[in-house]
Formats: sequence, structure tokens, C-alpha cells
Amino acid sequence: MDIEQLQMHIRTDRYFYSLHAEIERKIDGLTFSQIEEALLNGKILEQYADTGRGESCLVVGFAGETPVHAVCGWRGGKTVLITVYVPGPPKFVDPWTRGNVENE
Repeated sequence: MDIEQLQMHIRTDRYFYSLHAEIERKIDGLTFSQIEEALLNGKILEQYADTGRGESCLVVGFAGETPVHAVCGWRGGKTVLITVYVPGPPKFVDPWTRGNVENE
């Protein structure tokens, strides 16, 4: 996936949230504007191959000082936000580094 195209979709309102992303957004208390801010200043942290639902990627960005992760994919010419969350232990030791997930 390409960060510039993803960011263009955010700027031109060519994206939508999956039900899962909306649930996770609410759980972590993230607003729509925080997620947009994080995606517009974000970078791709991980790329995921097509596993049957199309290719996707993990974007890390910040809304102010709040780190935000968003897993994004393409659906019909738009970007879909598959999940969004504030990264933290045990899965992430910081916004860029995976933690020890063996104990989950």
C-alpha cells in the first residue's frame, strides 16, 4: 500500500470505518478528527500481503501526543479502516516496536 494514496483518500473523504474499527475507536476514546490527524501525519509501519481480503497495512501516527495505529486496506476504490487503536503493552512497547506477544 502507498501512504500518499491513503492520505489523499483521507483528505478527500474517500474512506470508511469497518464495524470493528468503530468499536475499537470507541473503546480507546478516539475521535474521528484524532484518527484523521494521525493518518495524515502517519507512516506505514508494516505491510500485509493479500490474505484473502486484499492487501493492508499498519499505519502509525500521532494526534497531538496520542499515538494511533490504524490497519487500512482498499475496498472498491476507497480506503477502509479495518481497526484503529492506541498501541500499548503487551503488544507494543512503544508506537513503533512490537512487544512480547507470547504471553497473550
